[in-house]
Amino acid sequence: MSTTTLFAGGVAAGLLAGTASCAAAQGGLLMGLVDRHHGRDPAMVGWFLAGRLASYTAVGALLGLLGSAVSLPPQARAVLLVAAGVTVIVFAVRLMRRGHCAATPETEPPSKYKAPLLGAATILVPCGVTLGVEMIAVSSGSPVTGAAAMAGFVVGSAPAFALLGYVLRRVSRTRLARFAGVVAIGAGLWTIGAGVSLGGWSPAAAPPVSGPGAQTVTVWATRDGYRPAMVTARAGVPVEVVFKLMDRGCTGTVAIGGRDVALPATVRLPPQRPGSLRYVCGMGMYTGFINFS
Repeated sequence: MSTTTLFAGGVAAGLLAGTASCAAAQGGLLMGLVDRHHGRDPAMVGWFLAGRLASYTAVGALLGLLGSAVSLPPQARAVLLVAAGVTVIVFAVRLMRRGHCAATPETEPPSKYKAPLLGAATILVPCGVTLGVEMIAVSSGSPVTGAAAMAGFVVGSAPAFALLGYVLRRVSRTRLARFAGVVAIGAGLWTIGAGVSLGGWSPAAAPPVSGPGAQTVTVWATRDGYRPAMVTARAGVPVEVVFKLMDRGCTGTVAIGGRDVALPATVRLPPQRPGSLRYVCGMGMYTGFINFS
């Protein structure tokens, strides 16, 4: 696949799919930046986006060159999601405490490195569509095409971040600040929940089990989750889980057995003890279970 095609595909992914998920997961970093530097908001947002473009392009090149060896495992991404959620909540609380009062001007000029560094740090806070673009960069086998795919994704999602920065500048100076803070806290809690789910740290109860076991089971990945959400298989024998992809989205990457799998794919599991095996989408939003009996 040509570099131009991958770049265009990345732009389309950023515009159509990456806008909402990435703005929610990574917007906390931008919120903290805009909230502190009112006088230079446009410049700060521009440098933030420049840092984001640089880091994504560099990581895309690394993925294309080295493949999956440089990708983060699900547990590491889960920690980053929780950290991102906490960051969003901290900045939201600051925004609510200020309320509609005018901001106090900063006595010291902002560091010229802070905005691009925060933008570059967004690569460590994964959003659902980012994982799919990273998989494309890995499969490209070329640092140039991998960088093009990731750079295109940043370009496509840039308008959403620019609009977010503009809205934050206006809202933070009005009586809507408290409402915006509540919404941001909700987004932060959602991000933390996704990280907890991806890391497997929540005591999620398995749904009721019915139907006979099988050595081959089929799961459909849809935009709204995995269907069926619970499948059964026989314990003590190898099992093949056939993941079929119906819609593109977060469920297009599944974390199972401590590794990421890009769908469609067939996952071969060794003999399992009686019990439930939990798997989750790459963003920790949707969960499924395989019950061994």
